[in-house]
Amino acid sequence: MDINAAFNSISAKVEEALTPQGFTKQKISGSDNEMVSLFTSDSNAYSVVYYLDKQHMVIRHCAMTDDGPDNDWKVLATWMFDPETDTQKEADSIANDFVENCSSNTAIKRIKTTKKKKKKGDDEGNADPLFLSKRLVAIFPELKDEIKNEEDCYYPFRGVTFTRASIVPKAVELVNKGNKKDIEKLCTLLSTQYGNGDADTRSIITIVILNSMPEDKYEVINEYLSEDLAKAWKAALKYKGKKVKPEKPKKKRKTMVQRLQGAQK
Repeated sequence: MDINAAFNSISAKVEEALTPQGFTKQKISGSDNEMVSLFTSDSNAYSVVYYLDKQHMVIRHCAMTDDGPDNDWKVLATWMFDPETDTQKEADSIANDFVENCSSNTAIKRIKTTKKKKKKGDDEGNADPLFLSKRLVAIFPELKDEIKNEEDCYYPFRGVTFTRASIVPKAVELVNKGNKKDIEKLCTLLSTQYGNGDADTRSIITIVILNSMPEDKYEVINEYLSEDLAKAWKAALKYKGKKVKPEKPKKKRKTMVQRLQGAQK
């Protein structure tokens, strides 16, 4: 079955169930690997997502803020859907389950008890370290596979560890090459993500990424940073070379085969 037809069919049934509850479908675009439908009310958001690489159809829920979904998504159900072998019958089964997950008594209670989150102040945003990493793919395309491997192997995403191992070396190499257009592009992206980022993301940008830059490049980097980020980096430099509390180790995610074998025991 054509994946577009299947996804649209599932999304339409979810929309039909959510509309009477005060939800509106939003116009958003997915990515190379994701098909997404977003439904929002004043205090809640539901999203139907299809991951093309994993062939997973997912429905998830999060709270709303004044700026939109808080992106602290909780997955409610996940189904496999293979366009080459699955049919409308499987798509209908997924749709029925998704509708149950967003219109059952439990779902209604969830909606009623989820309060709209207050808009965060200008000193903190919603974008997390994973979001930052994915934005950096525009500058370092090779990060795409590294991010996928990190997500496949660890949960939650190890922001500090991943940044140190995969992002910092690439950023340092870029800066050392001295191409001002490339440096400006990197600094502009970091400045934007610093403005949109949560506390963890901001710390990663200043203490992990910028504090790893060669000292002879500080001046040219500062030239392209936003005023807020330049000021924050100046304050963060006092931590350079000092030991900071390490990221709490995260258990390695089991492979799909291991998870299936565990479920069969």
